[in-house]
Amino acid sequence: MTVALAVPGAVYVIWWITLGVAVLVVLPLAVYLLHRAFTAARQIERYAAKTLEAGVGVAGNTANIAALKDTIGVATGILGTAAAIEEHSGVIEGALASRAGEVTR
Repeated sequence: MTVALAVPGAVYVIWWITLGVAVLVVLPLAVYLLHRAFTAARQIERYAAKTLEAGVGVAGNTANIAALKDTIGVATGILGTAAAIEEHSGVIEGALASRAGEVTR
């Protein structure tokens, strides 16, 4: 027992029109949108690489900040030593001046 369905010809016409619209409108639109997404992804990748390069440069330029803190600590010690040397130089200068005054008299 075989049952045959009669499909009207209008169904085939509607099917082919829908298929044509899908091929002529939807497919090119999908390709266009995929192309835009791919282009945006490449630009994002390019910008990310530039950002990474700039970040590495900033990190390299700021790496010496810790060394500058050490330099400030050492410079503070040098200032104390320089003050002591200046004080002792003044004492030595006074002693030499008093001896020079004794010799010229």
